Amino acid sequence: MAILGNIIKGIINLTDTLSSETNHIEAQKEVLKNLLETAKETQFGTYYNFEDILTSENTQQIFADKIPYFDYNSLNEKWWHKIHKGEENVTWVGSPSYFALSSGTTGKTSKKIPVTDEMIAAIKSSGIKQVTSLNNFDLPVDFFEKDIMMLGSSTDLDEKDDHFEGEISGISASNIPFWFKGYYKPGEEIAKIEDWDERVQHIAENAKTWDIGALSGIPSWIELMMQKVIDFHHLENIHEIWPNLQVYTSGGVAFGPYEKSFKALLGKPVTVIDTYLASEGYIATQVRPETDAMQLNTENGIYFEFVPMNPDYINEDGSIKQNAPSLTLEQVETDTDYILIISTVSGAWRYLIGDTIKFTDVEKAEIKITGRTKFFLNTVGSQLSVNKMDDAIKHIEEKFSTTITEYTICAKRFEDGEFYHSWYLGSDLKDDNDKIATALDDFLKEANNNYKVARKKALKGVKVAVIPVETFHDWNDNNKKKGGQVKMERVMKEEKFADWEKFVQKA
Repeated sequence: MAILGNIIKGIINLTDTLSSETNHIEAQKEVLKNLLETAKETQFGTYYNFEDILTSENTQQIFADKIPYFDYNSLNEKWWHKIHKGEENVTWVGSPSYFALSSGTTGKTSKKIPVTDEMIAAIKSSGIKQVTSLNNFDLPVDFFEKDIMMLGSSTDLDEKDDHFEGEISGISASNIPFWFKGYYKPGEEIAKIEDWDERVQHIAENAKTWDIGALSGIPSWIELMMQKVIDFHHLENIHEIWPNLQVYTSGGVAFGPYEKSFKALLGKPVTVIDTYLASEGYIATQVRPETDAMQLNTENGIYFEFVPMNPDYINEDGSIKQNAPSLTLEQVETDTDYILIISTVSGAWRYLIGDTIKFTDVEKAEIKITGRTKFFLNTVGSQLSVNKMDDAIKHIEEKFSTTITEYTICAKRFEDGEFYHSWYLGSDLKDDNDKIATALDDFLKEANNNYKVARKKALKGVKVAVIPVETFHDWNDNNKKKGGQVKMERVMKEEKFADWEKFVQKA
């Protein structure tokens, strides 16, 4: 009998029973008040007079009126650079214990995003919320005795002066509660290995000794890990070695594009739970099985604002224009794309995280990621968001009975002086490229009226090249590194696309 599992599930049930339904709108007002109160004597809080904002009748509105939008570059240039020089109380009290290194999807240069002790506590609180919400998924009691494989960046953080540096997944894993360490795999020793391929090799070699019940990580890297384990042990699917695998917790990217290839590695269905952990904080987590939408973590150190997604509000470099209007949680609507803006206990203020979301349920504060501001393709007025591109890829998968786990696209001017959408698809699809291009084109014209109009004017046509998916992984390895929070850029500018095409030709 699963005695320990019964105890753990009983605790989760009790915690869930004792916790009342969150009023997310009121929770957000309280979070903003606490942020301003805590940071009012910092350099940033003094400069923008947080004291006055706190005493105003409408704190949310005055906060939005007085504080400009920032992205990483502008906040780092004006404020965070002082932290790197050793100054304290810059945008948050004291000094951060960690810096999250993030190259995101834009290149080799790492951003250094402050991660304070308060943010670590907020991430842990959101993690507890995720664990307690497992009660909603009707999992058997023995699940709570199984190991959990968390595959992120190396937990061997670099010590620099008075802080540590690493990717947020490595920072989070290095701060797991002591009681969780018995369940955590691949374990501290393997998790510290910096080289991705070496780490996965060790995972494959030790796989038989673990009873994995849940996997957690970016879909593309979890797939590569599972494939390595399958190949190493000459298996048909991952359940042959981990028969009790029941849950996969995705993170940071939409799971949809990976669903077909992911399921191909399984022997039976698993429960997929989406989460949204970014370098700047733990944004959201799925809390119920009736939907694949995620609930914003409205109580844990992050204040959210939402800018309606409109090309007129976005600069060429993907940053946001200062005249763009922002909405509070109380003002948003469902099924509308918004640019996500956050203020946090790590001292990010009105910060453009770079993602776009839409609400599926405002009262429950449930969202879906719809894309990236930098991946919004509008070079010739086509207004293609990543979710529309993902839908098109899914259509191609169904139409041609194939799997496409990675892709990238550029609005490229060809030798004839005309613009074409040039797609690279990661697949073993053997059909004629022109036939695939026509299917993509037809689907997008049907799904997006702006695209249809652009195709009649400035957008001449669509070109497709099908390449091995490994080429995408090698590109990431060459330009950033494998594993962790690294994600393939879905849309490239022409200059970078030229480098990509040279890399593909060499590969």
